Amino acid sequence: MLRALLLENLHPLATEILTAQGIEVVNRTGALDENELIAALDGVHLLGIRSKTQVTARVLEHAPDLIGLGAFCIGTNQIDLGTAARRGVATFNAPFSNTRSVVEIALADIISLTRRLTVFDREMHQGIWNKSAIGAHEVRGRTLGIIGYGNIGTQLSVLAENLGMSVVFYDTSEKLALGNARRMSSMDELLDAADIVTLHVDGRSGNAGLFGAEQFARMRPGSIFLNLSRGFVVDYSALREAVLSGHVAGAAVDVFPVEPKRKGDPFESDLIGLPNVILTPHTGGSTEEAQEAIGRFVATKLRDYLTTGSTTLSVNLPNLALDQASGAHRLAFLHHNTPGVLAAVNAMLADHDVNIEGQLLATRGEIGYVVTDADSGLDPAVAESVAEALTGHPQSIRLRVLS
Repeated sequence: MLRALLLENLHPLATEILTAQGIEVVNRTGALDENELIAALDGVHLLGIRSKTQVTARVLEHAPDLIGLGAFCIGTNQIDLGTAARRGVATFNAPFSNTRSVVEIALADIISLTRRLTVFDREMHQGIWNKSAIGAHEVRGRTLGIIGYGNIGTQLSVLAENLGMSVVFYDTSEKLALGNARRMSSMDELLDAADIVTLHVDGRSGNAGLFGAEQFARMRPGSIFLNLSRGFVVDYSALREAVLSGHVAGAAVDVFPVEPKRKGDPFESDLIGLPNVILTPHTGGSTEEAQEAIGRFVATKLRDYLTTGSTTLSVNLPNLALDQASGAHRLAFLHHNTPGVLAAVNAMLADHDVNIEGQLLATRGEIGYVVTDADSGLDPAVAESVAEALTGHPQSIRLRVLS
């Protein structure tokens, strides 16, 4: 029986999809540290996580049974993708499923901060009636600066324009501007132009420390700052100083360099208690709709990889879109991408008088993936002999025989 371990309160739909495939599923609520995860992965074939569990090279090296790994979120920087690929562990994420949820909370934060709703709310709860327009503005006519123009940044761009905002953006990659958005040639140019700055960058290591005291000083006086991307990209002590000085009029932060592992654990930050600052516990993509969509998407990808060998949208293996096997035996062979492997595979099959009904090959960097559908009349003993020969090939990473 195949076993799956799902961590960090994944949507129940993920369990339903995997269980329906005959997979034994174990659910655990919080994240696990490295040693805990190594112990928990004994005999586990599929692992599902969110953003807090770190799947390191050491974890992967101690999980020989692991076949597939699902990041039930956008980011994959918590996973050693290279080691996972070299050990034949297919990894999938959900790059689109919670985009709308993050965009909506960004818009909610922008309007709340621009209207100073946090300040009015706090004073009202203290019994203070302070009806005033001072410092409160419409978002219409203001300029939104988006740093990181990917799936979230582009959708935010479109909706912000529908609210009457002007949009400028900066991205290190060449991106098509949507609507009337204007591309800035540098982050400094964006900071000079924007009334509101929002970060939507990915988790690559090069983004660490992207935004600090120099960037906050460059922002327009009285501007608004949001970070709903990654905690390690911003110097929050510098943000604290910028807010206290009044240079930054308000901020919304959803991600932090160090986050509690479990619900209810204590939280600490330099930003606690600051005026007109919205702090949320990494819930940008945490709507019921988004979590259901993520649960369905990633669990389905893991299920399909198990049953058909399909690696469509895998973040670390060559991508092959596969339907159900046309023959009785499907040989899914992950290998080191060196010349002659495909010829060697076919030579082995020929040596065993195996007729090929269909075959696909894809490569990705140092990894190759060849999937062969063999004759439906293949004798089980011959199939076992072929499997032994392929597993023993010097470039072999992992062979799975799907019948």
